[in-house]
Amino acid sequence: MADSSLALPVSSMDIDAAARVLAPYAVRTPLLSSPVLNERAGTKVFLKPEMLQRTGSFKFRGAFNKLSSIPLAARGGGVVAFSSGNHAQGVAAAAKILNMQATIVMPADAPLSKRERTKSYGAEVVLYDRDREDREAIARDIAAKRNATLVRPYDDTFVIAGQGTVGREIAEDMAALGITPDIVVAPASGGGLIAGVATAVKARYPQAMVMSGEPEEFDDHARSLRAGKRQAHGSKGRTICDALMATMPGELTFSINSRLLTQGITASDAEVGTAVGFAFRELKLVVEPGGAVGLAALLAGRIDARGKNVVIVLSGGNVDADLFAKLVA
Repeated sequence: MADSSLALPVSSMDIDAAARVLAPYAVRTPLLSSPVLNERAGTKVFLKPEMLQRTGSFKFRGAFNKLSSIPLAARGGGVVAFSSGNHAQGVAAAAKILNMQATIVMPADAPLSKRERTKSYGAEVVLYDRDREDREAIARDIAAKRNATLVRPYDDTFVIAGQGTVGREIAEDMAALGITPDIVVAPASGGGLIAGVATAVKARYPQAMVMSGEPEEFDDHARSLRAGKRQAHGSKGRTICDALMATMPGELTFSINSRLLTQGITASDAEVGTAVGFAFRELKLVVEPGGAVGLAALLAGRIDARGKNVVIVLSGGNVDADLFAKLVA
């Protein structure tokens, strides 16, 4: 790991500033606990249910903070983003609030519910083939032609600071309970959420172990943390965790995560499916597969959690009804 004494690209003060920007618009999601879950895990577990956030995922936080940072004079060209769904909806909703035009580049195989919801916020959706086309190149081209601002899903300081408000709320709520978090787990794709959460949590609880959660075989963060440098996962397949399929950690996000994360953990698609069903039946929560990967790892015994206070971020709930029905059946 790099020297953690070096200044990070995003600070807890940046996250405090993002919290002030978001306060009138974002939902402050609660910390939930469940006796059933505590008994199953053999320890105290707290869940951060970001499916209750505006647009059904944490992504609204980073998107709104980023769009709010764009100078008024530069907003006329609108914004362009690329996303499999949750960042798309976050940017589209933020743009609607701020009266900006949004164009979103989405994979043609993204869940229909995510595509339709993105359109419902007034955004233009441009579809691409994720196996043959480069989404970022398409988005950059559109942004250049329209003089629009490109809103990256994770490698942006304003986006990371916005996502960091999830960790800030966790730290504040755990402090209010008088409980120290020992382990904090959040899903990772490009790494913006976990980078922001780690920055905020470790500012208040420097001894806390912060871990990234990923699907098996899509474990680029876990591999990169072990190697000490960014590595691609190399998988050519698919996972039900459609929101967690980035091939490599972001450059900016990994500069944070390589210094603040303890390790990366994984869960199989079968374990994720079990966690989605558990959350629905026992906790009455609708969690999308990508949002349940941390809970899946805990339930599968992949986290050494005995005697530790564990916080798990459930990052979103935007799941197709057909897939959800199969997973909870």
